[in-house]
Amino acid sequence: MPTEKLTFEGHAGHTLAARLDLPNGPHLATALFAHCFTCSKDITAARRIAARLSSMGIAVLRFDFTGLGHSEGEFENTSFTSNVDDLIAAYEALDGRGMAPSLIIGHSLGGAAVLKAAPMMKSIKAVVTIGAPFDPSHVTHNFADAIPQIMADGAADVSLGGRPFRIGKDFVTDIREAALRPAIATLGAALLVLHAPRDAVVGVENASDIFLAAKHPKSFVTLDDADHLITDPADAEYAADVIVAWSMRYLKLPAPKEHPAAPEGVTRVTEADADGFLQDVQSGPHHVLADEPKKFGGTNKGMTPYGLVSAGLGACTSMTIRMYARRKGWPLAGVSVDITHAKEHAADAADPGAKVDHFDRTIRLEGDLSKEQRDKLLEIADKCPVHRTLERSSTVTTHLA
Repeated sequence: MPTEKLTFEGHAGHTLAARLDLPNGPHLATALFAHCFTCSKDITAARRIAARLSSMGIAVLRFDFTGLGHSEGEFENTSFTSNVDDLIAAYEALDGRGMAPSLIIGHSLGGAAVLKAAPMMKSIKAVVTIGAPFDPSHVTHNFADAIPQIMADGAADVSLGGRPFRIGKDFVTDIREAALRPAIATLGAALLVLHAPRDAVVGVENASDIFLAAKHPKSFVTLDDADHLITDPADAEYAADVIVAWSMRYLKLPAPKEHPAAPEGVTRVTEADADGFLQDVQSGPHHVLADEPKKFGGTNKGMTPYGLVSAGLGACTSMTIRMYARRKGWPLAGVSVDITHAKEHAADAADPGAKVDHFDRTIRLEGDLSKEQRDKLLEIADKCPVHRTLERSSTVTTHLA
């Protein structure tokens, strides 16, 4: 996905750092993402969700709140209210580019902030929270032991997630006074609440309180065994897919077949995880994942490249057999094809060390078929177009975009 680095002015005039993840294909809508308490725009959940949304035509702006990540300012001087104001500043920055967001997503305290900010954003049609607290002051339990010192001295140094932060008195006072119920009741947009029942940081009862305070349309989806930060790429991928499928209804976007991320006839492969090998594979409205096994440095979230080639051969074989049996009116009840792939030494090659690809194919035919019919269908399998392509030498021409 193309990513544009940009900056905009935050609530107090500081420069805030942002990334705008853009679709490869048509730009259908824009989303705004708010990260979790003391996190950054580049955590796993934010990156994965942005990648999935952009693959479906939705641009995503994710930014660092004041005093965090690559943004300017002192975290000590921020508050829940300042986070809300930073969100509004991000909204206005997008609006100024002619990209007013219709979807807003918030993770943890960022989720609480989007619930507060969304009613003030006229173009928002859909709101998503991930592991959000119903009471923003819930975050103070992370540094409860330091609160007496913060209130007495005006600020104190605390350790959050193994990193040092300085928390100011204004933050504690402001977040204690924050109330989300009125904002949720006047949201004026569809709401999706995502929460893990075993979230040990923000309990799932917060999701229940948010859901009950909201008016319809509203939805709740469990994230099962995910942790609070959605650190497992599989959980982030699941959350992203749920957000994409749900938001299509409320953003009133055309159906995927009407806006393929890749042009007709093009299979587009986009890196989904720069730390591993996970790939988004898009062909028209269809989406699959490609990856490598963990022992080779991947995350095993999708088929290997050779697995995908084998799948193409197996699918084409089954389809070709079915097409012939249907035309003949034969009682073929079912087809399955097992494919294995290996590299073997080429017996006839001039180079004694040369190897060729060998695909071993086992076909199972179900139904009351005669021996002659089975033999003929086995013969037809060799006429599968992908089979023929693999047996012939192919050429690949490469260009720089």
